[in-house]
Amino acid sequence: MSNEPVRNSPDRSSAGGAGRDESAQEQADRRWSEMLQEVRVAQTGAQVLFGFLVSVAFTPHFDGLPHFDRTLYVVTVLLGALATGTLIAPVSIHRATTGHDLKPSLIRIASRMLSVGLTLLALTIGSSLLLLLRSATDHPALSWVLAGLVLAYFAATWLVLPQVLLRRPDRDPQPRQSPPRR
Repeated sequence: MSNEPVRNSPDRSSAGGAGRDESAQEQADRRWSEMLQEVRVAQTGAQVLFGFLVSVAFTPHFDGLPHFDRTLYVVTVLLGALATGTLIAPVSIHRATTGHDLKPSLIRIASRMLSVGLTLLALTIGSSLLLLLRSATDHPALSWVLAGLVLAYFAATWLVLPQVLLRRPDRDPQPRQSPPRR
């Protein structure tokens, strides 16, 4: 990887999109650090939710769940396990590849894994909510509607809003520069 300064590469995380003079290695280090902060937030939520989900099977009420709700529970636990594993994976991959000059590739892979992990986390939350509402109310249809609305809210705030921000006319028109590919 080149240590040539990446001149005027817009930094979308800073106010106003001001450019930075940093080497490709410095840019990769900064982007990895920023991504780790994002992973920490999502990972903690996924782990807490997964821990709660695992404990549900050991409650007295679990044995009385109808077949559909037990199946929904199994699907929810599997989604939670996949979300947790996917959100932890970038850290494990980084640990295994440290010192091999793979950080730009790691950033691309970790970014994709973070997106998949967040999708799995949203599905876990949605199915957890559906299970909870089906157990707590006598309105199965309302449970589906409310869980669907929560998932729609996640889609709007996690997917649509960032795309709207990227298309704003007052945004810095200069495209983000990535480190050179090898």
